[in-house]
Amino acid sequence: TTRHSAPSVTIAIQRQGELFQFRESANWIEAVGARYEFGVDGIAVLLVLLTTFLGVAAVLSSWSAIQVREKEYYIFMLLLQTGMLGVFMAMDFFLFYVFWEVMLVPMYFLIGIWGGPRRLYAAIKFFLYTLVGSVLMLLGILALYFFNSTGLMGWGGLGNPRSFFIPQFHEISSQIPPDLQFWIFLVFFVGFAIKVPMFPFHTWLPDAHVEAPTAGSVILAGVLLKMGTYGFVRFSLPILPAATIRLLPWLAGLSIVGILYGALVAMAQKDMKKLVAYSSVSHLGFVMLGIFSLNTAGINGGVLQMINHGLSTGALFLLVGVIYERRHTRMIADYGGISSEMPLFATIFMVITLSSIGLPTLNGFIGEFTILVGVFNRTWWWALLAVIGIVLGAAYMLWMYQRVFFGPLKNPENKGLDDLNGRELAYLLPIVAMCFWIGLYPKPFFEIMEKPVDYIVQKVDPEYAAAVADDGEPSADADRVAEVED
Repeated sequence: TTRHSAPSVTIAIQRQGELFQFRESANWIEAVGARYEFGVDGIAVLLVLLTTFLGVAAVLSSWSAIQVREKEYYIFMLLLQTGMLGVFMAMDFFLFYVFWEVMLVPMYFLIGIWGGPRRLYAAIKFFLYTLVGSVLMLLGILALYFFNSTGLMGWGGLGNPRSFFIPQFHEISSQIPPDLQFWIFLVFFVGFAIKVPMFPFHTWLPDAHVEAPTAGSVILAGVLLKMGTYGFVRFSLPILPAATIRLLPWLAGLSIVGILYGALVAMAQKDMKKLVAYSSVSHLGFVMLGIFSLNTAGINGGVLQMINHGLSTGALFLLVGVIYERRHTRMIADYGGISSEMPLFATIFMVITLSSIGLPTLNGFIGEFTILVGVFNRTWWWALLAVIGIVLGAAYMLWMYQRVFFGPLKNPENKGLDDLNGRELAYLLPIVAMCFWIGLYPKPFFEIMEKPVDYIVQKVDPEYAAAVADDGEPSADADRVAEVED
């Protein structure tokens, strides 16, 4: 798939009628029905582009930060990129699981070798949390696999040829018994919720972020966490719609708790990196609430906010890494008044801060506004609680900025700090440009997402599917999957 350029892929995604495009298919493990199946839709292609975009920034940020075992470091970075790209492009469940596990090993070593003082504790905690979720997710995949073919305990089977082909599981979603959907959803939920991370599965994240090297934090927050949200959008909603609707109040409740809890804990942090880490718990709770609104606006906003969070939070970790290289401290109290010493750094930090809190004209506003529209249409008081999280987010981000950049320059160690150099501007300015592009002209991004989001909503919301059918559009699952397989 590397022969296709990013512009050609995105243009084709907009103009062609198929749901999945740029398909690559070959036999792999015929004995179990696993195949080499790759393809992208409008959601996957945005995450692929985000992965490669932030990957370049992460490598550029590592040139001066990584001074030992450089070859091994960049090998692990490339392996991590491979795993994440494979997750977003895989159309075979077996292949998806292989790539899901592949990314675990390089991230473990990136934290454990090049991390901070408590790196071993953070690396092992990350590994164990993710491994537990992965094993449970594997049980869910196998349950779907056997139900689709030979049968699963008391639920019988559909008698189809053995296959891990993901669109085929989309096709049989209406034939999966509700009680079986419920149990499969639960094991999927644990695996994906740990990765997001949703409250209360988030406790590994602050340790991993604080101890990871700057590039590791950028990839972890910017891309790796999106594997969890992507899992819900790609698998849980369209394959297990009855279980999704059954558990919806609990799912929305956990999302709202995550929004508020993450924001409140972030306000209490004294370490800049830890503050940004807890802000991710809050922001991704917002993404999950949009996804669980189960309507077009909410899921559109949730997917766009995945991209926005990757850009804004990835940039925040890059900026914290810049100042850490100069002062070797991330404590907010050690700074104050440094805008006079580093005006370029202060300006870009302000733009990214405003992006993170959702100022109009920047990317965060579009995503949050669209999510709120979808959530309000589902249940108005969910939106009210989510707005409280936005207000708290503005409070802790602006308070951090004020304490770091404004006021008198009291600490003599902050005098004479070097401003951003050319290499740092090379990886920060493109992110700033993307924040303004999405904030001022989001139309291309919504157009790319339109078909897959509409497909997911039809699968999970019977009322929407009926309304579409009344307008003369086909709503049968078989027709839609036939389009995919063509």
